[in-house]
Amino acid sequence: MRIPSGLVGAYTWDRSFRLWDTYFALIWLATSVFVLGTDFPGWPVRVTAAALLVPLIPLYVVVGRPLLRGDPPDERRALGFLAATMALFLPSAVLVGETRLMTFALVPPCFMSLRVPWALAASAVINLVPVAGWALLWWPSDQDVFFNGMFALVTFVFSAALGSWIIRIIEQSQERAELIAELDASRHEVSRLSAAHGALAERERMAREIHDTLAQGFTSLLMLVQAVEAELECDVPQARRHLALMDETARQNLAEARALVAGAAPADLDGASLPDALRRLAARHEATLEVTGPVRALPAGAEVVALRSCQEALSNARKHAGSSVSVGISLAYADESLSVSVRDHGRGFDPSCVTEGYGLAGLRARAAEVGGAVSVRGAPGHGTTVTVRLPVPPLGSAT
Repeated sequence: MRIPSGLVGAYTWDRSFRLWDTYFALIWLATSVFVLGTDFPGWPVRVTAAALLVPLIPLYVVVGRPLLRGDPPDERRALGFLAATMALFLPSAVLVGETRLMTFALVPPCFMSLRVPWALAASAVINLVPVAGWALLWWPSDQDVFFNGMFALVTFVFSAALGSWIIRIIEQSQERAELIAELDASRHEVSRLSAAHGALAERERMAREIHDTLAQGFTSLLMLVQAVEAELECDVPQARRHLALMDETARQNLAEARALVAGAAPADLDGASLPDALRRLAARHEATLEVTGPVRALPAGAEVVALRSCQEALSNARKHAGSSVSVGISLAYADESLSVSVRDHGRGFDPSCVTEGYGLAGLRARAAEVGGAVSVRGAPGHGTTVTVRLPVPPLGSAT
C-alpha cells in the first residue's frame, strides 16, 4: 500500500526514522563494546567478531535504511539485505556470545520489511542459531547452555510479540494515511463543488438582477419608442411626454447598471423608502399605487425582493396584457408580513395551463431566498394578479 506523497511527512514511522537510526547505532556500539570487553574467548577471536560487525554500518546506511523507508519495502531486496546481515552477524555471534545483543537491532527490520511468516523465520534464525553454533563450538557447561538457550527462546518470543506490534502499527499508519488521503481528496472535491455551486448561484443571481432591471428597462424603452412613433403625427405633446419618460427610464437603467456592478442596493431604494421607490416605479409604468398598513423600515433583503418582484410583475403585465391596460400596485404592511400585489385588467390567462417562463421562475426563486411565497391568480378575460408575501420582523421590533 503506497501512502500518497503529500502525506509522507504525516506518516508516523517516516517522521520518527531518525530515532530508529539512533537506536540502531547505539545497539551496534554497545554490542561492539561488549564483544571487545568480555573475558572469553581470547583477543584474536574477539577482534575477529568485532570486525565482522563493522560492515553492518555501511550495509545498513547504503542498503537497509533506504529499503526500510520504502513504502512498501521491496521484499526481494529485503531478503537480500537480511541474508547479507546474517552472513556477518551469525559467525560473530557464534564466536562471541555477547554479539547476540545485536539481535535487538536486527529483528525489527525483519518485521518491517517482510511478511509475517518470513519475518518469524528470520527472527528464529537470528535468535536461536547463534546459541546452537556457540554451544557446538565452545562446548560450555550445561548450565551455560541452558541459560543461554532460555535467553534466546525468551528473546525470540519477545521478538515475535514486538514484531507483531510493529506490523499492527505500520498497518494502522498506512490505513490512517489512506483515510487522510481520501478525506483530503474529499475536502478538495467539496471545495471545488462549493466553488462551482457558488459560481452557479452567483450567475443565477446576476441573471435575475439583469432580467429584473436592465432587461425590463430596455423592454420599457422599446415600448415607449413604439408609442412615440405612433404619436409623432397625431399627438406631439403625448409623444414628448413619452420621450421624457424614455429619458428617465434610460437614466434609471444606467443607475441600475452601476448599482449592479457595485453590488449596491437598487437605484430606486437609494436613500428612499420602499413606498417612494414603488411610486417612482408606478409613474414610469403609468400604474397606480395603494399603500396600506403602518409603513416602517424593513430589512434591506425584504425591500429589495419586494421592489424586484414588482418590477417583474409590471414588466409581465406590459408585455402580455398590453400597454394600454390599467395596472394597479398594492403594498400592504402587516404585523409580521409584507405583501406586494400587481393586478392588471388585461386579457388574463389560466396559470395552471401555462408553463412558467424565466420571469415567474426567477420571481419565485427570489422570494424563496427570504422565506417568501408567490401566488398568481388569473382567468381568461379577467386580468392577472401576482402577489408576493414576505416574512418581516414584527411591528415594533428592531430591524
